Amino acid sequence: MAITDRFLDDLSMIRGTFVPGWFNTLRCYFKYRSIVSPRAEVDVSPLMSIGEGSRISSFSQIKARHGELRMGRKVAVGVGCSFSPGEKGLIIGDNCLFGPNVVIVSSSYRYDRIDVPVGEQGVNSKGIEIGDNVWIGGGCQILDGAIIGNNVIAAAGSVVTGRIPDNAVIQGNPAREVFRRR
Repeated sequence: MAITDRFLDDLSMIRGTFVPGWFNTLRCYFKYRSIVSPRAEVDVSPLMSIGEGSRISSFSQIKARHGELRMGRKVAVGVGCSFSPGEKGLIIGDNCLFGPNVVIVSSSYRYDRIDVPVGEQGVNSKGIEIGDNVWIGGGCQILDGAIIGNNVIAAAGSVVTGRIPDNAVIQGNPAREVFRRR
């Protein structure tokens, strides 16, 4: 990790620690016209945009330190969610619903070399794209490289890793299509 990256991480942590939740709530309301709980941790940075009418619930962590995060209009984020875009970013469409404790991570550690500890090999990022009108059930995990089409429903506890076609209902680990919406 470069010195500037470490400095920016420390600066972001300090800013998140000393900025009261109600201030962040007001800032998000006036900047994005969205509602953010005072108990949520949301990085308001140049890398982030939240669509009008979106709602972010308590104890959620929405971080945009290393990559772009674009959230569409009328997105509802449940309690305890964690969104962390990597270098290639995270794009969420309009009218999406995220149940409680959904985790979205758009980066992963490299593990090519066995002679170097995994934590020292760096990270890869392919990015994540989520279409419009998607419902992600509670406890789902969406991992780097996932591309979720429009009108998709992911059952609670699913682990999404690949490309999911439009109108699919998915479940499992790894998530597989079990039904096609018509």
